[in-house]
Amino acid sequence: MRAILIEEYGVAPVVADVPDPAVSDGGVVLKVEATGLCRSDWHAWQGHDPDIVLPHVPGHELAGTIAAIGPGVTDWAIGDRVTTPFICACGECRECLEGNHQVCPNQLQPGFNYWGSFAEYVALPFAEVNLVRLPEDVDFDTAAGLGCRFATSYRAVHQVGRVQPGEKVVVFGCGGVGLSAVMIAAALGAEVFAVDTNPAALALATTYGAAHVLDSADRLVEITGGGADVTMDALGSNQLVQDALRSLRPRGRHLQVGLLPDGVQLDVSRLIGQELQWLGSHGMAAHAYPEMLDLVADGTLKPADLVTRTIGLAEVPAALAALPTPKATPGVTVIHPWTP
Repeated sequence: MRAILIEEYGVAPVVADVPDPAVSDGGVVLKVEATGLCRSDWHAWQGHDPDIVLPHVPGHELAGTIAAIGPGVTDWAIGDRVTTPFICACGECRECLEGNHQVCPNQLQPGFNYWGSFAEYVALPFAEVNLVRLPEDVDFDTAAGLGCRFATSYRAVHQVGRVQPGEKVVVFGCGGVGLSAVMIAAALGAEVFAVDTNPAALALATTYGAAHVLDSADRLVEITGGGADVTMDALGSNQLVQDALRSLRPRGRHLQVGLLPDGVQLDVSRLIGQELQWLGSHGMAAHAYPEMLDLVADGTLKPADLVTRTIGLAEVPAALAALPTPKATPGVTVIHPWTP
């Protein structure tokens, strides 16, 4: 099969012919119809994940059709249209039995623990636990963004952050995760403030429901009338974390979704004295998808609107390199692996 192959960290990957993935017991192989280009893939390319072994195929947001089924898989058939969380949980540990698949200690992540979806085919383990059947009216491009950015934002904003109607929510970083969070928080009835230095990203944030857009955090406490109820770092930056915590009202809640490979410094005295909550959020379990998909079906949430570009494999190296720069295309970029 054709795939994007990383042979050296930080060096442009190449389109290469590599072996097809093998189907495992309890797993499936998917024909990848669409896969999202995410900032986490950039982190993988830069060598920020200790689980990656080179050479490596990245990619963890995906949707497609089942091409092969391993022993022990009974609920699925060849040709089924599916997506999956980027966290493939084992389904058997204590966390999974409690319903918290997103923190499964035995989890496997395509594009990190093993070769991922920037390819014509990808293997998925623990299929009975992690596959999500796609409604016929959800296309592959839309579904490709559900497994990481949109589902991660949905769980962070709705389930972990517990955002309520009328609350003031500030989203720092308007990439795919941030724009998803803007759309979801607005749909929940929050007053959303979007912060980014990219005017094009802020324009999209307005389209997706942000009531206010800003290029810095300088006046957030004033504009929000004493501080936000909820802040979210959707990018992963020590500076954004500091801005977010300073922008909270007393007893406010901070959602940390962006990865922080270089760590972060926290003003613990402020956390204690203001009774602030620091809430980490990591993906969303497959069993939680139906509620989100129902909101997509009734038009409350419109993840299809987030997709602003589709590309083939040949365009991936340049798009990957542009992710942390002002040249990055705002919104969600989706890769079609079967396109040259």
